[in-house]
Amino acid sequence: MTLDASTAAALQQRLAVEQSTHRLPSVVAGIVRSGALVWSGAAGTTDARVDGPEPTADTQYRIGSISKTFVAVEVMRLRDAGLLDLADTIGAHLPEVPFGHVTIAQLLTHTSGLQAETNGDWWERTEGGDWASLLASGIGLRFTPGTAFHYSNVGYGVLGELVSRLRGVPWQDAVRTGILEPLGMSRTTTRPQAPSAPGLAVHPLADLVHVEPEHDAVSMAPAGQLWSTVQDLSRWAAFLGGRTGDVLAPETLTEMLHPVAVNDVPGTPWVGAHALGWQMWNVAGRRLAGHGGSMPGFLANLRIDLTSGDGVVLMANATSGLGTAAADLLTLFREREPDAPTPWHADSAQADTLDLVGPWFWGTYAFPLTLEADGGLRLGEPGQGRGARFRREGDGWIGLEGYYRGEPLAVERDASGRPLRLVLASFVFTRTPYAPQADVPGGLDSLGWH
Repeated sequence: MTLDASTAAALQQRLAVEQSTHRLPSVVAGIVRSGALVWSGAAGTTDARVDGPEPTADTQYRIGSISKTFVAVEVMRLRDAGLLDLADTIGAHLPEVPFGHVTIAQLLTHTSGLQAETNGDWWERTEGGDWASLLASGIGLRFTPGTAFHYSNVGYGVLGELVSRLRGVPWQDAVRTGILEPLGMSRTTTRPQAPSAPGLAVHPLADLVHVEPEHDAVSMAPAGQLWSTVQDLSRWAAFLGGRTGDVLAPETLTEMLHPVAVNDVPGTPWVGAHALGWQMWNVAGRRLAGHGGSMPGFLANLRIDLTSGDGVVLMANATSGLGTAAADLLTLFREREPDAPTPWHADSAQADTLDLVGPWFWGTYAFPLTLEADGGLRLGEPGQGRGARFRREGDGWIGLEGYYRGEPLAVERDASGRPLRLVLASFVFTRTPYAPQADVPGGLDSLGWH
């Protein structure tokens, strides 16, 4: 698409305000729509100590915990290849760990109970050690697995070792060959490659900067080692928006984006959750997915609006100070460049299931059934009671959300072929409440309706 000049100017102004107001040495950002980078901008200079170069969409920044999303996708690729199951305990693959009963799914969703950080020196600012030294440091559980959300950088160090063990190569090599290269992300690396921004800390009470160290975190690298660019991260945003190519099955990405663990702060309404490797946000009723990232000297953010597919990436070379620019840029773009709705068109294929539409009753509850444009069914209103959508699978349908998520729905017909019953998770829906011609579980009272 061609971005309106006034929109581009407004986005650039918002980025410039962020750089100036929050005293960021430099900040870069990009907007993604329909799988393409439609705008990118920058403010400041990469090295605030000198009259350094202005960053571009090809300047590398460290992306911190966004690295975890690549590890998570590689774990799911291993699952799809039959090399693991999410219900597997980590001990089945890494028998040396002292928390072997923790599952892979719990590690992905930060519900494993593992400690947040390492036991040694601040791992984000000191040279890392190998897997054996990480285990020898005495890492262990803080909570009973599966009972609470507890963000764990250590857990992703464990998942990185799992990838290495099952692929037979270092985790970063598995990610590079399985994900980065197929997606054309040649500027996403484990160590900085020019042009790159130095990591800087800005003094909170003075206009001074301090250089942050750059190093190899080794066994903890899967938690935050990667460097990337606006160009490359825009491709990762497009991936998250559904353009997975041959890297990941679309249904696997959908599975990854189901919120599992609420990031709960007692006394406040929750707006964030974690899925299988991805962060999720509920923003004014719109569901967003992505991940944030921070390492000494760097801040990063990637998020996609799952309804529209629009996304934003943002990176800065500062240890602290970034405000709400990522969310603001996405909102500004959406308001100024509203996405055109999908044109309606007739679908003759729906004629095959037209006899299903209309009211159905589960006991005395009415559930209107309508046909979806994608060939699925809508029974009731999703989000209200037990209303849900269903996608076709074989001769029946599978629930997509709510109470019936993953549950099968089958249509039973009479001798003439007319739909008589919907059978859903053992529940029976009939055309009228307790229809006498249908075989209602438990039978019908001899007096009927009286």
